[in-house]
This record gives sequence, structure tokens and C-alpha cells, in this order.
Amino acid sequence: MIACRRLLVIAYEDIGLGNPQAMERTLAAVTTAEKLGLPEGRIPLSYAVAELALSPKSNTTYRAINQAMQDVQHGRIGPVPEHIRDSHYSGAEKLGHGIGYKYPHDYDGSWVYQQYLPDAIKDREYFHPKANSKYEEALEQLYKNIRQHSAEK
Repeated sequence: MIACRRLLVIAYEDIGLGNPQAMERTLAAVTTAEKLGLPEGRIPLSYAVAELALSPKSNTTYRAINQAMQDVQHGRIGPVPEHIRDSHYSGAEKLGHGIGYKYPHDYDGSWVYQQYLPDAIKDREYFHPKANSKYEEALEQLYKNIRQHSAEK
């Protein structure tokens, strides 16, 4: 079942947002193959192989998490901003937690400008979408809109 593990890695690392549904279908194929055993398990795996081979490729999220992890490993970290810290307990307000938090769902597009990252990395951008698929094109447009709104603030 080493092949099953490799198919899952390919789906998430190499295909990713190029065809996000392929990740779910690959997991379903692997799960089905494990339940069926061989030789019948080869049938759902063949569907996954064909889809992954023909899918648009995107490693944008893989690269983003690697960049973020590199920042952490190099000590580019800091405390979570006070306004987004957990405020659902007694005494949180005295610590300044949650004060000034803006609930994104209360705003148009379910997005609002506020600082989410620590000061040391507040201007870092990790995700850089590619236009390899309709889905990632849509994400790229959303990201551009967010950048535009951020620049206006």
C-alpha cells in the first residue's frame, strides 16, 4: 500500500488547488482500495492515477506552508495580536484579549481588514496563487480583492 500513500502525497503536494476535488477523490479511492484489498482495490486506484496524471498541477499551498515553517524555524515569530486572542473566558478582557476584534462574517464578503499575524511578520505573504485552474483563478481574484482592500486601509 506504499502506492496509496504516494497517490495521496501527489494529490495534496503536486495537484493541490489545481484540482482540489482530486484530493477528496484520491482519498476515497485509497480508502476503498484498503477496504477491498487486492486485486479489486486496483480498480479505484486506477481512477485516481488517471485523474492525478491529467489534472492541472499547483504546489502553491505546499510552497506557502514551507515558507511559513521556514519563518518559524528562523525565529521570525511573535505573539498573537491581542484583538484576535481567545476572549471566551473570565478575565480575558482584563488581559486585553479580544478587544477590538472584528468578526469577518459581519462584513461584506465575510472579510474585514485587521491584523492577523504577529508584528514581526504582519506584512508577509505566503500564498501566491497560480492561474492553473478555474478554482485557483477564482482564489487569485479573491486574493487580489483582499490586497486591494488592505491597501485602501
